[in-house]
Amino acid sequence: MRFPRASGVLLHPSSLPGPQGSGDLGPAAYHFVDWLVAAGQTLWQILPLGGIGPGNSPYMSSSAFAGNVLLIDLAELAQRGWLAPADLEPDDLAALPAFDPHRVDFAAVVPYRMQRLAHAATRFAASASADERADLAAFCAAQQSWLLDHALFMALDEHFGGADWSDWDAPLATRESAALRAASLRHAERVAFWTFCQWCFFRQWKALRQHANRRGVQIVGDAPIFIANQSAEVWARRELFELDSRGKPTAVAGVPPDLFSDTGQRWGNPLYRWSAHAREGYAWWIERIRRSFELVDIVRIDHFRGFAGYWEIPATESTAVNGEWRAGPGEPLFKAIADALGPLPIIAEDLGVITPDVVLLRKAFGFPGMRILQFAFGGGNANAYLPHNFDADTVVYTGTHDNDTSRGWWASATAAERQHLRDYLGVDGHEVHWDLIRAACASVADTAVHPLQDVLGLGAEHRMNFPGKAEGYWEWRFTWDQVKPEHAQRLADLCRLYRRDGSAADD
Repeated sequence: MRFPRASGVLLHPSSLPGPQGSGDLGPAAYHFVDWLVAAGQTLWQILPLGGIGPGNSPYMSSSAFAGNVLLIDLAELAQRGWLAPADLEPDDLAALPAFDPHRVDFAAVVPYRMQRLAHAATRFAASASADERADLAAFCAAQQSWLLDHALFMALDEHFGGADWSDWDAPLATRESAALRAASLRHAERVAFWTFCQWCFFRQWKALRQHANRRGVQIVGDAPIFIANQSAEVWARRELFELDSRGKPTAVAGVPPDLFSDTGQRWGNPLYRWSAHAREGYAWWIERIRRSFELVDIVRIDHFRGFAGYWEIPATESTAVNGEWRAGPGEPLFKAIADALGPLPIIAEDLGVITPDVVLLRKAFGFPGMRILQFAFGGGNANAYLPHNFDADTVVYTGTHDNDTSRGWWASATAAERQHLRDYLGVDGHEVHWDLIRAACASVADTAVHPLQDVLGLGAEHRMNFPGKAEGYWEWRFTWDQVKPEHAQRLADLCRLYRRDGSAADD
């Protein structure tokens, strides 16, 4: 599927400004959509919308289907009367803790937000209108394929103090029907709380997406290939994952040694038992992709090469060094998805060790691949990341959330990389972030995406993530005073100059 010529900005909602410790789905998100329009952008790319996991990573969610409740706009709940002075300390919403506007302090933000969500759920239970209750009931009915398992899993996770689900009481770990019924009754209040939170998230996200779409902005979402072991889906469908008889992973996901780490990356996610998925016609994956497109307009599938072949690490290994490649599901999986859902706007994150079978799989279904300009320089002219080697069905980035900012990369680049960039782009590099944005916009790639850090010209201290490092990342935020009128104007001018302002879609 060819994408129209377009441009967008990469920013996760948690990085938005706001008074309550982290970005959310409130006014700043709507303002950011309006800023994108002013900047001539038609795409907003985000990271996974699921809850965060170890290291605060959105790629280690406790569910493949649930939303991140930390993104719920608390002010909107107050407007509905569910956060009232009687529920909180006097003026508590106004007298906030001294949150850092430039980073998410998860240790402070998580308990702060969860406490207020609990207050809101209690208030809702006591005072919700008939229409509000009916709306919640309709949501539960529409999401019944995953919602009850998720809410009960979260309640039990709290009850057992975060212990691995396979170490819960055996009848619950093995999901005996009587034990599940009893637990649902015993923990009914917390099950209702987690259900309420998901309703709030989906309701607010739907409104934000509608605003973006009305303004001509499409949302590019992100579907991680793997999910966390401590998740509702692994607990509920253990037969679909490589687990032993106790429910423990026998092998985990990661990648071999690479540019980011000499010992590779041991992600720790359980691997799929692809033979079991094949036997049920890949129904679980079809449902996952279907639900993804209920949230976003375009889906970027993370670690696409894992569907051709994945790196299997024995669960007993502490690093990714002693893994081995295993064949992935390949074409049968994506054929089943296409047969069930039709052609879909999917981006293949085809970075890493890319072998011919990965390229063939991507092209067989018309998925555009990715090119990172930070990888382009310092080598020969055949480098696939150099713009003259792009195919049109490509999404080009100056860098992704896993890369340094462009200014940070330039500060640590080798002399050969710097000279190659100067020669290739005909620049001196004093505004390397705009040099790379211009190169991306000018390229033949159908889609160009720029991290907001690069648009703002920020350095390495504003990096979002560093693969292989478990702590201290996913915290970056910006403030509106960092965003100047010239940022939007300059980006809009480039998009008009290189026909990424939406006019190509009119042909």
